[in-house]
Amino acid sequence: MRFGRLKRREFVSLLGGAVAWPVAALAQHGERMRRIGVLMILAENDREGRARIVAFIQGLQALGWVEHHNIRIDVRWTAGDASRIRRDAAELVALTPDVILSQSTPALAALQKATSTIPIVFVSVSDPVGDGFVATLAKPAVNMTGFSNYEPTLAGKWLQLIKQAAPHVERIAVLFNPSTAPHSIFLPPMEAAASSLAVKLVHARVHSDAEIESTVAAIGREPGAGLIVLPDAFTSARRKSIIALTIVHRLPAISAFRFFPADGGLMSYGVDIPDQFWRASSYVDRILKGEKPADLPVQQPTKFEFVINLKTVKALGLTVPPQLLALANEVIE
Repeated sequence: MRFGRLKRREFVSLLGGAVAWPVAALAQHGERMRRIGVLMILAENDREGRARIVAFIQGLQALGWVEHHNIRIDVRWTAGDASRIRRDAAELVALTPDVILSQSTPALAALQKATSTIPIVFVSVSDPVGDGFVATLAKPAVNMTGFSNYEPTLAGKWLQLIKQAAPHVERIAVLFNPSTAPHSIFLPPMEAAASSLAVKLVHARVHSDAEIESTVAAIGREPGAGLIVLPDAFTSARRKSIIALTIVHRLPAISAFRFFPADGGLMSYGVDIPDQFWRASSYVDRILKGEKPADLPVQQPTKFEFVINLKTVKALGLTVPPQLLALANEVIE
């Protein structure tokens, strides 16, 4: 990892208030204060969200952009709430920043409606072409570009890992909110993988906390059940309750994000999102120096990580084969 995970005090130091340096100090360095807006899908007190912002800020610092010196960063934390996403997107656009960093499909959709001129760099967006954000990956041709978190083999890999960790699983439910999750690109390859692995795939659509609780409970009552939590702003913001339910109902479960096992879930396999935030700083740098997002290709993921939580393995009564543990980038004790 190119960046470190900072303690709360260090994070506050990096991302302190949004107070600019005195005009005289700026004039002395001959630099104009540039403004960067950031629209986050997680809550402000979410340690994973903080780690992502820290990665972005450290990437900027490595390129010579220092907060309160030559850049000002305005961050909005939406906690996965649809109304807050729309409101905060409009609020950031009203600030007329030089560039906006956007996390997730719902956040990018809100910004797309709010502006067609302010440059936007996105991260953690699964299907930027299919969702109509850019014309092509190679040539976005609009005011936005960034980093996709989708790779075609991900869907099948989640099923394979569940079967390796819990060979008794015969029925795997896919948990997602159809209003926010990029299910259309994940479900077809999952169906194909399920057939080859002789497991039945069930679509578990949820729209509220109550539906999550009742749906996971119903899945847990089925013998030989497992769970896949799709990459989704809605489920990410509610991951702690989902994790607790998988433990109560003894469901082997996997997510795309490291924060799932870090918070007590069984395992995750997916893109290293903080690394994408780090890489996003290079696109922000290029835009601040005059390049247009329309000319910067959307980059696909290059770095993946498999994380497994051994405490949860024991809580679920599983015996994970040594060869699976050997594949893990991180084993949480």
